[in-house]
Amino acid sequence: MTTIRPARITKVLPESIAAEIGFEVGDAIVSINGTHPRDLIDYQFLCADEVLELEVLDTAGKTHHLEIEKDYDDDLGLEFETALFDGLIQCNNRCPFCFIDQQPPGKRSSLYLKDDDYRLSFLYGSYLTLTNLTEREWQRIENMRLSPLYVSVHATEPDVRIRLLKNSRAGQILQQIKWFKKRRLQIHAQVVVCPGINDGIHLEQTLRDLASFHTGEVPAVASVAVVPVGLTRFRPQEDELTPVTREKAREVISQVRSLQRSGRFAPSLQQEFQKKQGQSCVWLADEWFLIAGEELPTEAEYKDYPQIDNGVGSIRLFLKQFAETANKLLPPKVQPRKLTWIVGNAVEQAFQPILKQLNSVEGLDIKMCALSSDYWGQNITVTGLLTGHDLLLKLQGQDLGDGILLPSVMLKHGELVFLDDISVEDVACKLDTKIFPVAGVEEFIQTCIKPLNGDKS
Repeated sequence: MTTIRPARITKVLPESIAAEIGFEVGDAIVSINGTHPRDLIDYQFLCADEVLELEVLDTAGKTHHLEIEKDYDDDLGLEFETALFDGLIQCNNRCPFCFIDQQPPGKRSSLYLKDDDYRLSFLYGSYLTLTNLTEREWQRIENMRLSPLYVSVHATEPDVRIRLLKNSRAGQILQQIKWFKKRRLQIHAQVVVCPGINDGIHLEQTLRDLASFHTGEVPAVASVAVVPVGLTRFRPQEDELTPVTREKAREVISQVRSLQRSGRFAPSLQQEFQKKQGQSCVWLADEWFLIAGEELPTEAEYKDYPQIDNGVGSIRLFLKQFAETANKLLPPKVQPRKLTWIVGNAVEQAFQPILKQLNSVEGLDIKMCALSSDYWGQNITVTGLLTGHDLLLKLQGQDLGDGILLPSVMLKHGELVFLDDISVEDVACKLDTKIFPVAGVEEFIQTCIKPLNGDKS
């Protein structure tokens, strides 16, 4: 039976209800109105009430009982060390393209945990396969209306999906999507294309099947992202996978666009609307166009960016946000400074307009350093997978100017540590330079133009 642990508090927001009561970091919530919350979803649901009876365990191990009266839906102002108080639901598949299995051995054990947890999907947009849900969990999804969920579909033909996931339960995907449709719940679907396995006619069948659920006021399939498989040098040699070539990328782009033009992704109920709007429920990840060496789609083609975290439209959105923010923030002149901007070499050409606009500022000298990953293998060229090893290998002895602009997507969430467990501090020390982690467009621009040590501005 699953053990529900007290929800350990890691942050008490200033001027919140919890701060006023006297909650401290390290305290833990045991129960709310007599119920032990399994996870952050339970916590948020239970805390919506106007009267709360809390059982709290303090840092000394002493139990306290508190009663709180508040307005309905008022947040207490607490953050926790994990969103799951009863532990992670782990993956029971053996997908050959799983990135967890494509890591080097010998790292800390937490790096090898494979999650397939619907709660993380609902809360944070991580992908799950639906293969390990018990009847109890399906019932909870329905009762609590946990929608949308993000689902790794990969193939709708049972034999192809079973081959990909190495799980006999994987063939039930179409029945499961029908379950969502019947209850007016939604999924965002992902299809990772593995050449020779689920491409070609199999990809067409998958996309047709998924698009058939994109109908009605609440479509069961809200969107579909088509993503190229990513392979590292640590992957098992017997995995039967082949990398996506430039030719294959062009083939997939042409195939998906041909299906879009034919109207096969616009079911009858929405066909007229979608033709007028030029929209589809199926999107290609940016990486297809980078691999193919083709122009990215226009901003208008991405609608409301439903799969932005899956790399669908993220480059186009960044370019748009940069242009808008730069017009407001970039001054005509700054005190002279030189900075090195690290990116994956996949985006080197796409980001040239950004580089040009930054260097139009008098006194500002930004050098783009576009890298591939020696650590994972040279086929890995996306910024978010560059490691400390790559920076030390490629930047040693180079003139890095006043420091490095480091996209925070290269770091583990909430830590100043690269994916290979090397710290930012270690890299800065060995390269004898400053490193400025930047998240988002505004912080990136502000870091470029803000006074450096020694500036008079």
